[in-house]
Amino acid sequence: MASDTSNHQTHGVRQHRAPRPASTSGGSGFWVVGAVLVLLMLSSSVPSALYVLYQERWDLSSGMITVVFAVYAVTVLIGLLVFGSLSDTVGRRPVLTAGLVLAIVSMLLFAGAQGLAWLLAARAVQGFAVGLATGAMGAALLELAPRSRPALGAQVNSAGPTIGIGLGGIGAGALVQYAPAPTALSYLLLVGAFALSLVGVFRMGESAPGAGGPLRVAPHRIRVPAEVRGRFAVLVLTIVAVWSVGGFYLSLGPHLALSLIKSANYLVGGATVALLAGAATGAQLLLGRVAALRTAIVGLLLLLAGLGLVLLSLAAGSAALFLVATAVLGSGWGAAFLGAFRALSALADPARRGELTAAVYVFAYLAMSVPAVLAGVLTNVHGLHRTSVGFMAAVAAVCVVALLATVRLGARGTTTRTAEGGAT
Repeated sequence: MASDTSNHQTHGVRQHRAPRPASTSGGSGFWVVGAVLVLLMLSSSVPSALYVLYQERWDLSSGMITVVFAVYAVTVLIGLLVFGSLSDTVGRRPVLTAGLVLAIVSMLLFAGAQGLAWLLAARAVQGFAVGLATGAMGAALLELAPRSRPALGAQVNSAGPTIGIGLGGIGAGALVQYAPAPTALSYLLLVGAFALSLVGVFRMGESAPGAGGPLRVAPHRIRVPAEVRGRFAVLVLTIVAVWSVGGFYLSLGPHLALSLIKSANYLVGGATVALLAGAATGAQLLLGRVAALRTAIVGLLLLLAGLGLVLLSLAAGSAALFLVATAVLGSGWGAAFLGAFRALSALADPARRGELTAAVYVFAYLAMSVPAVLAGVLTNVHGLHRTSVGFMAAVAAVCVVALLATVRLGARGTTTRTAEGGAT
């Protein structure tokens, strides 16, 4: 009997898959959207490699740097909340096009930045671009995934951000340290990359089942269906833990690495972000075929191990141990995000996939921004090292709760499947 991907089930969670519209341009559209995701996340991490330089040039405090970072996260949330499900009605292509245009504007603002106000404006436009495009990207990747590899959509959804963040960190760090125009060149190169992506989006087919509806600029409700809210609440705990770590590393990680390694080389700060993201990508590639909840559990265990090692490295003042801890932490970050996102994406009804995807990212960006800003404020009072210790301990507590809840969810799913098998 032929297999039906709409009946695929992972740990008791049903996987919905909409019929692909005839206009969809096969695998090319999938990789175009994947490239856009990587580029947007890459551009979001480029400022992280420059924050230390901005601090030196414009005499900015750690707290102000985290505010700049938070402006990005807050505007991402605004984009998600206002336009998170817009692509379900007007289509994925128009929303992606608008997001890319705004991304180009933000890169030009960064390239011409002359002070704090410019950074805040550039980050705000960039965040809005990412928020606008996020729901459309996540849904399109699920819809355009090759029929022979239906899980690839969720895998690229989770690996794309870590690949982009890693490339942005290491690339910007190298350009800042060794290339001319350190505060402009990275952004100008991204303007060209986004322009090429626009061409790809223009040529790809539409994949949204309900595309063609009216364009209405009004808040779209980000709802989670009542029947899946319990599972959503459990899985989103992992998302919160993962992106709390990501927000800390993207805002204060380079500064912490430079203080431990006792280096003034900007590449070191960017390489720290790249190490975290690179380890995350490697874990996602290794665990891509492992069951979703099992992947999330492995990721949470690695997160706990990595957090413990970070605490040890700070206590010992060991740069080498800090780098090892960052790699372990990154592996947990990647695995936990992949597992949680795959399980969450399986909850989505095809006609409202953009809405549910947006809901996931609302929690992700809240977790990325609020703890990072709090850490930045506390750094001004208690110092970077003491604040880092408290932050890592708090995230570890969230990981423990998420781990226990996820294990229980997996056990409940196994019991349900066994009962169903017995009944038949």
